[in-house]
Amino acid sequence: MAPIDPRAAALRDRLRGTLIAAAATPMTGSGEVDLDVVSRYFAGLVTGGATGLAVLAHTGRGPFLAPGVRASVIERAAALNVPVLVGVGGGPETSDPAEQARVAAGLGADGVLVFPSEGDRAALHEEVWQAARLPMVAFDLYTRPCPPGVLREILRHPGVAGLKTALLSDAIGCQRAIMLARESGRLAITGEDRMFGPSLLWGAEAALVGVAAAAVEVTAEVMRAFREPGLRAFEQASARLDRLAAATFTDPMEGYVQRMLWLAAAEGRIPGTHAHDPHGPGLTERERLELQAQDFGPPPARERAGTIA
Repeated sequence: MAPIDPRAAALRDRLRGTLIAAAATPMTGSGEVDLDVVSRYFAGLVTGGATGLAVLAHTGRGPFLAPGVRASVIERAAALNVPVLVGVGGGPETSDPAEQARVAAGLGADGVLVFPSEGDRAALHEEVWQAARLPMVAFDLYTRPCPPGVLREILRHPGVAGLKTALLSDAIGCQRAIMLARESGRLAITGEDRMFGPSLLWGAEAALVGVAAAAVEVTAEVMRAFREPGLRAFEQASARLDRLAAATFTDPMEGYVQRMLWLAAAEGRIPGTHAHDPHGPGLTERERLELQAQDFGPPPARERAGTIA
């Protein structure tokens, strides 16, 4: 087990068992962000069962947003008194993940989710740590899967609190990443929207998923059922979540952000005017109508969806 900084250990322990919603950033077709809409949307995710928020991550289109908008989004999330992780990196070469981490620390974030990058990934985590001393969550993403040797090196960093795996359809890679995180004493966090239930059975101890950017109660119910004795409720909740994920995390895969925004608008979480993803692939009106016509069903014991920690 690799040594861990007390700040990273405290965040690891705080996040164990939680559902962290990878929140979208509601915006207009031209990319304008209304911060009051953002506040209501974030608050609704928490009310619906999210016990933490990840903002400006892949789902939140953080790499595309201007520094001033990023800062305001972080402030709105931090005001909700739940753990807040902020996505850093992943943008153009001119963006500075270390500076983004410094800003996040100053605005009350509890940790940063470090986007995978080209080049020396372990060195990137050290730069981010030296800049802000804010606990880090490493990120193994299907578009840039991390070689096992590099992943081991990252997980030995004292500032790394956990690892989010989002390998989409690579079950072997997901299992290996979970094992490496646990062996290093870090939190194994599932980001596997399409392998959610299995990843919990493989040892994931928390969740950070884009599928919880809308219909958050459906994901929260899986987390709750997993902690209860017996598998029947977990099986039923997982099947419901699988239907939701199959409808939203599908080709073109980058369209999932738009699909989650459409669902959030259909649920009344955000106005339709701010249910746009100008940074993703163009999807058709027919796709929107077909998605919104589907019934993913309310979870049983909806009123208990928030009690998963």
